[in-house]
Amino acid sequence: MADSRPAERGSYRPMAAIGSYEMALPFQAVGVRSVILTAENRSTFESTLEQLAREDYAVVFIQEDLFVEFTDKVEEINDKYQTSVLPVPGPSGATGAGLASIRGSVEKAVGMDIFAER
Repeated sequence: MADSRPAERGSYRPMAAIGSYEMALPFQAVGVRSVILTAENRSTFESTLEQLAREDYAVVFIQEDLFVEFTDKVEEINDKYQTSVLPVPGPSGATGAGLASIRGSVEKAVGMDIFAER
């Protein structure tokens, strides 16, 4: 049976979203820290992601195109820290990278592709 007691004080780990204004800003409405990247500051993505992981963010949602462009850094963060980096579609829609990432993570965790069609 699941433990229904409230989490202990101080056990809260924040979440963040990194991406374009259109992608990241809606996360702010539900209490997620938004980090807006533009063409001018896109080069700061890796250092920003590393900083959030060092600050013990539980989850960092990133725009799919960033996930594709910086896959090596994302994998490094997922391996080195307890932070989970999850790709989400950007303003232009889903590319399939997010679903492929989730599929791979689940397969790694449970030892099989539970999304495979039968």
